[in-house]
Amino acid sequence: MNFIENERPEKSPYVQLLTLGIYAVAGLLLTYLFAIGLLYFLYGELIDPDWLTPDNPKFITVSRTLISLQQLGLFLFPALLLAWGERQRISRFYDFKPTRTVFFIVVILMMVCAMPILEWVTQFNQKMVLPEFLKSVQAWMKVQEDTAMATTLELLKMKNAGDYFINIALIALLPAIAEELMFRGAIQRSLGRMFQNPHLVIWLTAFIFSAIHVQFYGFLPRLFLGAAFGYIYFWTRSLWYSIFAHFLNNAYAVTTAWYMQKNNIPLSESDKTTYFQWYGYIISAILTFLLFRYLKNKSTTDGKQLDKSI
Repeated sequence: MNFIENERPEKSPYVQLLTLGIYAVAGLLLTYLFAIGLLYFLYGELIDPDWLTPDNPKFITVSRTLISLQQLGLFLFPALLLAWGERQRISRFYDFKPTRTVFFIVVILMMVCAMPILEWVTQFNQKMVLPEFLKSVQAWMKVQEDTAMATTLELLKMKNAGDYFINIALIALLPAIAEELMFRGAIQRSLGRMFQNPHLVIWLTAFIFSAIHVQFYGFLPRLFLGAAFGYIYFWTRSLWYSIFAHFLNNAYAVTTAWYMQKNNIPLSESDKTTYFQWYGYIISAILTFLLFRYLKNKSTTDGKQLDKSI
């Protein structure tokens, strides 16, 4: 018996976005309360702010717990509840269509070829200087960035293969699923029902995606990544590929950190090193553009053939 009414008309996109926001706030609050209870069960005392300092022995466990629950409460559960509220299957509502190997290969090539140009964007963003009258704002941004970087570097310290696979699960796989369901699946989908211009929708979603991470000196590369994930989802009409691209990006960062530690290279040097000459960035931009264009043309052609067969 199918209790899901697929023919039931959806709520307006405005109501969907408002509902999504309410779910996100409630989910964040509930998961935070759950985290307090879980950590109390583990340590026999209420959470202490000192636990979140990198030199605290409880830092890793507490940070992993909070980050994982945040992904669930702020991103994953609200997106799932939105679909359930519309009484539609998750796979249909968020376009988990059957996949094709060729698209996965193209996504891999896209992410590899985009690395140099993303490095250039990252270096450019980190050199950002605000006008003189905003110096106090920039100082605050710098403090926030340094704090976030210290937390990230501590989380990326891996003593063994077990730590590596835990980080792959918590830093690469979970965010890829939760954030793509929220941003490309829920937000981009709802905005796409509000605006007719897909480019506006994709870049607006990417802006929200980057802004919500509150990392100012990584805003631009995350903005471009968000747009890339958005175009992949829009063209292929399947969320699997944007999840895969997101996973590759995060898994590469974890794997690079693992490699650096295995070779006694300080993690703090990872964002200070330039690996490519100027022509490498140009080649990267051209190849990435051509691969995106190929994905667009290939997915459009296959989509038309599928529609004809139906």
